[in-house]
Amino acid sequence: MSTQTLTTIPTSGKKPRVRMERVNWSGTIILILCAVTVLLPLYVTISMAFKTTGQAVDGNAFSLPAPFSIDGFVEAWNLTKFPVGAGISLLVTAGTVIATIVLAAFASYAIVRNWDHRLFRYSFFYLLAAMFIPFPVVALPQIQLTGWVGLDNPFGVIILATMFQLSFSVLLFTAFLRSIPIELEESARIDGASTWQTFWQLIFPLLAPMSATVGIFAFLYAWNDFMMPSLIISDPAMQTLPVRQNLFQTQFSNNYNVSFASYLMAMAPAILAYLFTQRFVMEGVTQGAVKG
Repeated sequence: MSTQTLTTIPTSGKKPRVRMERVNWSGTIILILCAVTVLLPLYVTISMAFKTTGQAVDGNAFSLPAPFSIDGFVEAWNLTKFPVGAGISLLVTAGTVIATIVLAAFASYAIVRNWDHRLFRYSFFYLLAAMFIPFPVVALPQIQLTGWVGLDNPFGVIILATMFQLSFSVLLFTAFLRSIPIELEESARIDGASTWQTFWQLIFPLLAPMSATVGIFAFLYAWNDFMMPSLIISDPAMQTLPVRQNLFQTQFSNNYNVSFASYLMAMAPAILAYLFTQRFVMEGVTQGAVKG
């Protein structure tokens, strides 16, 4: 019968020292200050929205409402015709998001898979150059053009908003598409799939993380945009929600509680959308940066 010998390794009586990482206090303080600069205006907005008119004009914007009042929300709902404005904004935003994702995915797929062709390569550089052209630079010809063709309405805003989102969206999609092996498409074509079937059934589902990223950027842009709808849409009754907020800069400028209540209702969808999708945004950007 074999025997086993246990060998004891002598150890000192001192406990092993755990190396503690030093806290970067300067970076932490900077991050805290940045967070305060973002959260403080949000706190003031929420606090003022739930105050009465008398509390809102007392000069102390940082005090808590006592008592809480929703009168500002009721009045803002009626003054801005909130359901109508929100519905138009939702239409413009949904149309912009869908059109941006689909068109940017189409263009990016064509560019990446035909990069050796000069036309596609130059088209990519052309789109990148368009990123540096802000809307105010081309506002006047765009206003005239939409008026001539009868697109001085929310549908014209959808088209223009999609155009201005395409450059950045194509940049994101192309970085992500370069990480997808071409062998997957070759296998699909061997099985008899056409280019259209390969894109919709194989490539587009793989673009889901980046589609979520592109979608949330397009959502935030279209929902919060003030300048383009205010210049393009000619009928005041068809204006989007941000444009209707301008009402509180004119005849109702002293109703601070009503103004902030309206601002809070307009901000809420964008804030909620980003809170619930920020994980997808970070995943899409990270994967595109690392794999691309």
